[in-house]
Amino acid sequence: MKRFRGFVIKEFYHIFRDYRTLLILFGMPAVQLLLFGYVLTNEIKDAKIAIYDPSKDVVTRKISEKILSSGYFILEKNLTHVSEVDPVFRQGNVKLVLIFESDFASKLEKYGTAHVQIIGDASDPNTANMLVNYASGIISNYLVSRNTGQVPMQIIPEVRMMYNGELKGVYMFVPGLMAMLLMLISALMTSLSITREKELGTMELLLVSPLRPTQIIIGKVFPYVFLSFMDACIILGLGNAVFGVPIQGSILLLLLESFLYITMALSLGILISSITSSQQVAMLVSLVVLMLPTIILSGFIFPVENMPWILQVFCHIMPPKYYIIIIKSIMLQGNGIRYVWRETLILMGFTSLFLILSVKKFNVRLT
Repeated sequence: MKRFRGFVIKEFYHIFRDYRTLLILFGMPAVQLLLFGYVLTNEIKDAKIAIYDPSKDVVTRKISEKILSSGYFILEKNLTHVSEVDPVFRQGNVKLVLIFESDFASKLEKYGTAHVQIIGDASDPNTANMLVNYASGIISNYLVSRNTGQVPMQIIPEVRMMYNGELKGVYMFVPGLMAMLLMLISALMTSLSITREKELGTMELLLVSPLRPTQIIIGKVFPYVFLSFMDACIILGLGNAVFGVPIQGSILLLLLESFLYITMALSLGILISSITSSQQVAMLVSLVVLMLPTIILSGFIFPVENMPWILQVFCHIMPPKYYIIIIKSIMLQGNGIRYVWRETLILMGFTSLFLILSVKKFNVRLT
């Protein structure tokens, strides 16, 4: 028993001396609790909206003020014409548009009814549905406070959903899953390919060959570029044929953007392989560092606007976030490069950064 107790004490000492084990035991649960606690929420806040108010009377101003002071919405733009609704949605920032009819207050007083149109961007159907319900509820509360001892009045909301009228959840999941799968497949397979050479000792044969480090990297990566691109085509084809997800924009532009994203993911896989020495470590880094952030911090499932500002900072350095914006913009909204050029340049920047770091980290000598 004394020997067993000594053995157990030794194991405790061994664990407490290993900072990596302590990090896994205590650091990861704390980080995941905080991360999921702040991200996994059904609440909506700070959603950007636009308002078209041709009436500009007391009633429409009060309704607008109540909506903007609720904490759920932020005014992005006051529209000057109803024709601006589609362009403001295509820019990707506005999630909801309110359109008041002309002579709103006078019609409400004279006829007892007035109409307001609520238009949501249903490329993210869950968010659009909640925002529409929030806006409708605020308008109903205003009407209840106004109907005190007078002839009952009625404000009739006319709800319209842009880009996904049936509110199909698959319209949101196909772009997100495409971003996640291409990131995992490309980065994981590339990192495993190079670390496998290190583990098997065959990297020595490559290093003594006439090939330069850049040529070795390109040669290892090129097959995965082709195979990952085929995966992208399969995902797009299945999404369209099986689930009915439309491709409203240019297929050529969509494929070029997917190729850029795959290249970025492959360059990240090269970087991971250059800083790891075994397939097990490379796989762990790829799964933990890539999969979880892609699901949580890319806007795939949870709106970025809901998160604390510190997590929003991390969201903006997640490449999948920009690819999801691009693919939704092209597939669902039918946009061209005019609306996604910023995200395209950001992905190009990530690709260049990862490639430069990978070449610098690639060790031309065996250690």
